[in-house]
Amino acid sequence: MLTVCFPSMSSWDFSKKQVCNNIISQWKMTFQASDLKEKSFLELLDGDLNPLSPFYINGGPWLQFFSHSNSLCTRATRAIVNYAPISEYRLRLFPRENFSCPCGVYSIETQQHILYKCKRFNNYWNPTIDTIGHFTMFLELNSGAFSFMS
Repeated sequence: MLTVCFPSMSSWDFSKKQVCNNIISQWKMTFQASDLKEKSFLELLDGDLNPLSPFYINGGPWLQFFSHSNSLCTRATRAIVNYAPISEYRLRLFPRENFSCPCGVYSIETQQHILYKCKRFNNYWNPTIDTIGHFTMFLELNSGAFSFMS
């Protein structure tokens, strides 16, 4: 007797969701295990003080905060991944340049220095609560932070 096997009758949307969930799970695992992330990626928390994780629905946890402004989104992305036009980044490309912070207080202009200590920017950043909301407000109040000089 011949047994007939029918293919699964999963919907296209269900299959697409499964693939997306698998990709996100793999990305989260890789993201958490990355050695480079610790050195340069800005760890931010959501409103409930949980670490932000990658997600794809509604633009994910980051884009919903800055997608209303191209320049804000650009500066936020630069700051989060630490590829901003600051001395810390330029030092990797041009090690012989002067890389001190223009504020004159710190020997190198870094992502952390700009957020926590630099006198050139408003001291809105709350060093005890690194939430995406506080970060967004910091960038909105400090339009020169993580931007190219005009």
